[in-house]
Amino acid sequence: MPFDADFAAAQLPGQMILWLEQTNSTMLDAERLADAGCPSGTVIGADLQTAGQGRQGHSWHSEKESGLYFSLVLRLPLPPGDLPVLTMALGLAAAETIAQHCGIPVDLRWPNDVLVDGRKVCGILVQQARNALICGIGLNVNQQLFPAGLAPIATSLRAASGKVFSREALFVALLSSIARHTSILTGQGKQAVLDLFTQASSYVRGRRVVVDQGGETLYGTTEGMDPGGFLILRRDDGSRTLILAGGVRPA
Repeated sequence: MPFDADFAAAQLPGQMILWLEQTNSTMLDAERLADAGCPSGTVIGADLQTAGQGRQGHSWHSEKESGLYFSLVLRLPLPPGDLPVLTMALGLAAAETIAQHCGIPVDLRWPNDVLVDGRKVCGILVQQARNALICGIGLNVNQQLFPAGLAPIATSLRAASGKVFSREALFVALLSSIARHTSILTGQGKQAVLDLFTQASSYVRGRRVVVDQGGETLYGTTEGMDPGGFLILRRDDGSRTLILAGGVRPA
């Protein structure tokens, strides 16, 4: 069933919401809107993406009318160095929405993956545009099947619970949670978000992991994050390495 954008807009007064039947990538659409001067908080989503963007150039599988695929334009007083922490704030918002609205336990894998039963249910991508921040979110809601290459690592809220969820109700709850968590970041500072993420994630501290970084495979145990939000890895040889990008998985 197509997404009911009118219902969502009625629950979020004052927020500009544009919803398409199909697009290549909502990230690209949002960047064009930002360049044209759209207000902060503008959302553009689609029932189907043909070229959805994931982190590090990966694609995002966007089954028609089954998930939430949207990008949010934000104009926040944040320095570029705070973008990783904004990503975490969005992850916290998604985790909160899923736990409270769906009653499903959630884990957060540094820096931007929301997991259910160890599989990815939501991904987040934040990019700096010329005069705004573009935040892409893909949440698997009612998918039942995934392509063979994704089936072992991806899931949906329906697959995890056996229940069908309203995409509109989830969207409204998620946007409200995003507003709260971005307010924490801008009002209390990034350390507040890092503390919340550390509490919500099993990956930040004391987790044995494998990290793919710069063509090298690293093995070690996580020891928290530095003040910038980058992951500290105690390698098996005893040395400490700062992980600047993703590719973290359980050992």
